[in-house]
Amino acid sequence: MLYFSKLRIIFIFLISIFFILFASSNFFKFSNGLINKKINLGLDLQGGSYLLLEIDNNPLIEQKLQNLTITIRNYFKDKGIRIKNVKLLDQKISFSVEDQFKQAVLDVFEDEESDLNPYYPRFKSHQLNIIEENELFNVNYSKQGLIELKTSSQDQALEIVRRRIDEIGTNEPNILKRSNDRILVELPGLDDPMRIKSLLGKTANLTFRFVSNNNEDSFGVEKLQYEDGSEEAIVSKRIILSGDNLLDAQPRMNNETNETVVTFTLDRIGAKRFGRATSTGIGKQLAIVLDGNIISAPVIRDTIASGSGQISGGFTFQSATDLALLLRSGALPAPLNIIEERTVGPDLGQDSIRAGMIALFIGFILVVLFIFIKYRIFGLITNLALILNLCLLIGVLTIFEATLTLPGIAGIILTVGMAVDANVLIFERIKEESRNEKNTLIAFDSGYSKSKTAILDANITTLIAAIILFFMGSGPIKGFSLTLGIGIFTTLFSVYFIARLLTVLYISKNKEKEGLI
Repeated sequence: MLYFSKLRIIFIFLISIFFILFASSNFFKFSNGLINKKINLGLDLQGGSYLLLEIDNNPLIEQKLQNLTITIRNYFKDKGIRIKNVKLLDQKISFSVEDQFKQAVLDVFEDEESDLNPYYPRFKSHQLNIIEENELFNVNYSKQGLIELKTSSQDQALEIVRRRIDEIGTNEPNILKRSNDRILVELPGLDDPMRIKSLLGKTANLTFRFVSNNNEDSFGVEKLQYEDGSEEAIVSKRIILSGDNLLDAQPRMNNETNETVVTFTLDRIGAKRFGRATSTGIGKQLAIVLDGNIISAPVIRDTIASGSGQISGGFTFQSATDLALLLRSGALPAPLNIIEERTVGPDLGQDSIRAGMIALFIGFILVVLFIFIKYRIFGLITNLALILNLCLLIGVLTIFEATLTLPGIAGIILTVGMAVDANVLIFERIKEESRNEKNTLIAFDSGYSKSKTAILDANITTLIAAIILFFMGSGPIKGFSLTLGIGIFTTLFSVYFIARLLTVLYISKNKEKEGLI
């Protein structure tokens, strides 16, 4: 019906003004914090860094199996079953037992309800395979166990990567999962990725261990190198405390020695362990080990019961800041390797914006001229609705502070074409109705009503494609599908509310004229 109530007219007016205000906030500054929002520019428009990280889960699998070796040994010891020749080789635990215990061992691993260790329910039997071969039992992770381990590792790594990047204060980072062992990091506006690469490349596995001169240490020893490569030291494998016990870490300037240090604060359990270790280890060297390298190994002079301390190692203020950041954000579950990196300069981003804007402007002007020449006054109405359609689209993107990419601009250009297409269908249908109907109002009403099915079919089909692209695609494809999908809704609103209202207002005053269209 070609009728708009006052309530509907007010509704259309308020909606249009609302989104126009938000769209204009991209070009003007408002004191109101709610309206003062902007569309974020993507990596291809703003410039920045793109990093694709791959998680190396092999060390994690080795570590878990090493822990599982101890778990298996203790579990069967409690059951009165003695296992011998326990070895870990090629991500497989092997051991032997006496013949009378073999079936009992198999039953433990085949029982889906059993846990090898009640304190570690993640070691469920369905995660492990056990095969008896050459008088030996071989235990390794099953396919399901590896998938669960990799998924957990990726989730944990994703959170820690996000913490590290957030600590630096990078603007609008985009951090996403890729398959089950990769993480995509996009950092718009960052044109020097070296510091980020350095921070993300470190596992930040911190441990405190005693330097040992006795090769017969009951926990075993290993030779580790100092971080500067100057010398080596024999360190006990016994971990006094780890980075998990840290509450906070900050860079500080030591007023006595005038050097930069990293101060740390421990949680209650860590403080208790640290106090006990320093009280019994006075006169010993305590090695502070980060990712397999000794940062420093100070001599314990007195008991440290306060739960706080400091790490020194000839740091610059920047390196101390980065170390503190790594310790605060936590250790990665597994090392990350950078397998792909790209840097887009801001000049290239500006060129992309300029090219996209030129394409949008030329396309828009050509469409405006065509529609005006073809439909005269109704072409002018269509062009006005088209401008408002763009304002609505930009307003919606601004409200959600969406990230605009070059494919997103392509989606906006396509939206312009679809909006014109809908109006062309309507006006051509009106022309057909005008040939058979002398009453102008009825002809226009029929034109809008009978073209609705074709317009909805076309837009719904496009919307389905946009939804599929959004959920199945990634990166630039998501940007294109997002602007296209929003553009469909703003197009229908501008066609059936804004353009139709303006059309009604015009023909109501000029219904006696001949050949309106």
